[in-house]
Amino acid sequence: MSRRYDSRTTMFSPEGRLYQVEYAMEAIGNAGTCLGILASDGIVLACEKRITNKLLDEIFETEKLYRLSADMVCSVAGITSDANILVNELRHIAQRYQLQYQEPMPCEQLVSQLCDIKQTYTQFGGKRPFGVSLLYAGWDPHYGLQLYQSDPSGNFSGWKATCIGANNAQAMSTLESEFKEGITLEDAVPLAIKIMHKIMDQNKLTAEKLELATVTRSDDKTKMTIIPREKLEKLISEREKLAAAEKQK
Repeated sequence: MSRRYDSRTTMFSPEGRLYQVEYAMEAIGNAGTCLGILASDGIVLACEKRITNKLLDEIFETEKLYRLSADMVCSVAGITSDANILVNELRHIAQRYQLQYQEPMPCEQLVSQLCDIKQTYTQFGGKRPFGVSLLYAGWDPHYGLQLYQSDPSGNFSGWKATCIGANNAQAMSTLESEFKEGITLEDAVPLAIKIMHKIMDQNKLTAEKLELATVTRSDDKTKMTIIPREKLEKLISEREKLAAAEKQK
């Protein structure tokens, strides 16, 4: 039934569905997992790295985390080439606003403007939706620390904790049961490791397969800190010990 209506992004099916947009979301469901947790004193972003090879040059290694402006970063799940286009567009939007108004662009306004562009790719012929979802983490003087998610349809929403990519339903279920209001970074980082360890059970979680960063605010600056591999190995080792102890009980 869908074959008659999935050749164009502008054609609705009788059920009111846009199949090309749904297919784009399916592509994201097969991508590496990205997890975001909004804590009281910062934001944690944890990303699964699918491309791990000793022959890769680290300078050109594919990243899952991008800095968009002085106060905002993002992580991506989906087609990397599509993500690069959107990240560049986000940077241009933020810099144009900075140049025009001489102040950083509010987080929600930046997300909203990009989502307007993403929505046009679902409405006009000759284009396809971007096969990528983004998690945005940032700070502005209006609402403080914020975490947003957007999808190929152009929808976006604010979250306290969320997950995109493979096994996102399982991750969201764990977040709903274990996330607590007022959680601190000290507790949010182990929670992110725990969830990534759980949903990557078939593929053993290692420091090479994980990218973990925190976004904090200090000295009137927004800082993104990527957790070094040595510390990641220690955190993963602690999580494995706790998981082994839980199984023995």
